[in-house]
Amino acid sequence: MAVEPVAIVNGTPLTELPEDLYIPPDALEVFLETFEGPLDLLLYLIRRQNLSIVDIPIADITRQYMGYIEMMSELRIELAAEYLLMAAILAEIKSRMLLPRPANPEQEEEDPRAELVRRLQEYERYKHAAQELDALPRCERDVFEASADTSAIQVKKVYPEVDLKEVLLAFQDVLRRAERLTHHHIQREPLSVRERMASILARLQTQLLVPFPSLFERREGRQGAVVSLLAILELSKERLIEIIQEEPLGELLVKPLTASSID
Repeated sequence: MAVEPVAIVNGTPLTELPEDLYIPPDALEVFLETFEGPLDLLLYLIRRQNLSIVDIPIADITRQYMGYIEMMSELRIELAAEYLLMAAILAEIKSRMLLPRPANPEQEEEDPRAELVRRLQEYERYKHAAQELDALPRCERDVFEASADTSAIQVKKVYPEVDLKEVLLAFQDVLRRAERLTHHHIQREPLSVRERMASILARLQTQLLVPFPSLFERREGRQGAVVSLLAILELSKERLIEIIQEEPLGELLVKPLTASSID
């Protein structure tokens, strides 16, 4: 009968402990923490042999469990009472399994292993759930919070590029509003693009950001709207103003383009 080794040193199994062996107390604590309790030890013995929990060979498992208890006793390690209680439960189940079964199937008792199987299955579920929770990233173990002072950081806002078709679409909306307020006049004063350019620049001296539609006078009708558009496009061409959007597809805005902003 093969004897299970109590330790493996440099690949060589040892079946007996050396008489002059010294085991530090810390090593004993680590050894005890290998199993968190009698159910954990039983589950290890079952899984190591690829056995089914619902059909435990109680005699073999009891023999291996008692072997572990005896080994711990030889190492003079004080076992918890729950380990000894489990040893008694296994011995009781083993003795009940050896009793003859009644001939009448109706009088057949419940499998003595049923309660132990239920406890093992429940323990395995909780152990698996605990392992999954432990594998999740944990703050101050796997993930560390970081903070930085961003008050001194100067962010230069980059406006999206405004396409000419967006300017024309905004102008089309201005024309629709101008047509609703257009009245018939006997005499119309001539409108000058240069004068409108000057008035727009004068307004931008007091307002650094002007909505595009507000540069059009509704009372001037379509002709005034066309003159204002030509003035805006000419100022943009001469790099005196800039047409911007705060966000893509947002409202068009007009701002003066100074020498510092050109740089």
